[in-house]
Amino acid sequence: MEPSPKKPNIGSSNLPVVLGLVGPRYSSDIDSVNPFLRSKLQGKIQLVTYEEALQRASTSPINGILTMIHPSITPKLIKSLDPTGSSLKIVANVGVGVDHIDLEGMKKMGVAVTNTPDVLTDTTADMTWALLMACARRIVECNDYCRNGQFRVYKDMILPGSDVHHKTLGVIGMGRIGEAIAKRGTGFDMNILYHNRSRKETAEKTLGAKYVSLEELLRESDFVVLSCPLTKDTHHIIGKKELALMKKSASIINIARGGVIVTEDLYEALKERQIQSAGLDVFDPEPLPIDHPLLQLPNVTLAPHRGSATFETRDAMAELAIHNLVNGVTGEPLLTQCNK
Repeated sequence: MEPSPKKPNIGSSNLPVVLGLVGPRYSSDIDSVNPFLRSKLQGKIQLVTYEEALQRASTSPINGILTMIHPSITPKLIKSLDPTGSSLKIVANVGVGVDHIDLEGMKKMGVAVTNTPDVLTDTTADMTWALLMACARRIVECNDYCRNGQFRVYKDMILPGSDVHHKTLGVIGMGRIGEAIAKRGTGFDMNILYHNRSRKETAEKTLGAKYVSLEELLRESDFVVLSCPLTKDTHHIIGKKELALMKKSASIINIARGGVIVTEDLYEALKERQIQSAGLDVFDPEPLPIDHPLLQLPNVTLAPHRGSATFETRDAMAELAIHNLVNGVTGEPLLTQCNK
């Protein structure tokens, strides 16, 4: 006999009830993350806090969760919010990465998980290139040089950078974002190498990209870009051994997740000038402690996880997440489910 579909518990506002959850510590302050999100939800769902969701768990459990900034979503959490498994139907993530969500666990519990791919692809690729160019031309160091009053006389070889055009770009993780990053590289007449869990024949044909082993990519690339998801296979994919393979003149850019690089090994490689520089939008841990030695190095360009952070893209991400959320709690088809 097929189980009955979960029916939404209607809140006092006659709307489905949803927990807005902000990571990493189960805050519900979504306004601090996106001040426009609450108004977009108005009239569609009733938002509750984590504490309110726990209080009503035994009588009228929530229907869904809207997640932001990577709160850990586990079967244990779901059971605490919906003990009988009769109500909670969807976890809608504002973002493409879902490494903080137990996808298989959610699937077994009958809870759909959605994310926001595609709408952030080009924006994240743009940010990757902002970091890459900043590393190549030492933009942060140049900025500091001017602001600190050191630029008094023109000198020909102050803070020389590296060319980007006609160099070799190595992309680790040739998904949507990886392909968009590689596509931009063709505009600089770059040689494109990539490493991925599977071949991407379309990228090879349209971008002239060459599939190589991780070791060859690291040895040959002038700019190494990490754009892979964080999984058990990619966790610490770059460590001391891999950094030692890179050219001394090379830069590494991480737009993926902090956990794909061993932070301590990267620090040592940069400090000893084993590689030229790094551009980091993500960290492990994140955020880095204020006294972390990596923050003191001049050859690191840093951004506070801003990959998709433009007004236009954050708005599109919110719209897609809300569309999935509302469809999920009302039993309508989902646009971007990632645990089918």
